[in-house]
Amino acid sequence: MKKPRVMKRTVGRRELVDFPEFQIWGIEAKVDTGAYTGAIHCSDIHVETRPDGREVLHVRLLDLDHPNVHGSPLTFDEFSLRDIKSSNGDVQERYVIQTSIRLFGEDVITEFSLSDRSDMKYPVLIGRLLLRRARLIVDVARRNVSYKSSELLRQPRS
Repeated sequence: MKKPRVMKRTVGRRELVDFPEFQIWGIEAKVDTGAYTGAIHCSDIHVETRPDGREVLHVRLLDLDHPNVHGSPLTFDEFSLRDIKSSNGDVQERYVIQTSIRLFGEDVITEFSLSDRSDMKYPVLIGRLLLRRARLIVDVARRNVSYKSSELLRQPRS
């Protein structure tokens, strides 16, 4: 017996996304089908060891100048360190966390590497892992499809 097909949603090449766990709304993200893992711009990335021996990851999320963030300090008890291939082909060791991202009004848990993206135009990168988990396809001629769809869901019906 065949499984019923789940409909795929379309996203554009750029999307406005939310990170509910961080209380961050309307961050511009680039959809990159060449990247496996997504990425979030962070600075001051360092690990501290607590007196009980557990390691804690400390970061400042996004830019200090971003109106919704102001360089919010965050800590993570659960994280990993992995080799990630950058856009220019270099392999870099980066910290990776799991968090939820909101698209089409729904939260999807996925992985993001944390890196300094200050030289990049977009602070958030959406990779193939999230596209697959959320069953999304990309239409490069469109932008902010999820955000516009979520706006329509919030409008009162007549």
